[in-house]
Amino acid sequence: MTRIGLALAFAVLLLDQATKHYMLFMLDLPSIGHIPLVALGPLGFDLTMVWNRGVTFGMLAGDSAWSQAALGLLALGIAGFLLRWMSRAENRLTALALGAVVGGAVGNVIDRFRFGAVADFFDAHAWGWHWYVFNPADAAIVLGVAALIADALFRPSPKAKGSTP
Repeated sequence: MTRIGLALAFAVLLLDQATKHYMLFMLDLPSIGHIPLVALGPLGFDLTMVWNRGVTFGMLAGDSAWSQAALGLLALGIAGFLLRWMSRAENRLTALALGAVVGGAVGNVIDRFRFGAVADFFDAHAWGWHWYVFNPADAAIVLGVAALIADALFRPSPKAKGSTP
């Protein structure tokens, strides 16, 4: 199970870093700022450059190098815990979900140490309400956590040993 989780973690990390490289250096989104892409009535999807100095939804934001290093080290510690969990995963879904979270966490840690903040640029919105601006790493983390929750809620419980149906 560990191999499939590690493979997904590596794939997420590569996709995340390649996408960020394109947005930052090829498209030069930091200079452009905002590019409208899709508008279907009240629904839309744009590219909007945001530097997230905090964690999810910008919580715990801080501009100092110390706060960025602390958040990066915390994320690496959590990724280490999740890798250990992955090595003991009981099923493929758990290993894949943990791989998605680890790959995303490491991708965002790389940003913190390279840029002092996480590069976010996907902006989905509806009826004037904007969901938080995110990147591929964030999407992988959210999907991985959702899969872990679904697995915990809906996985059939193991039958007790020695019981009869």
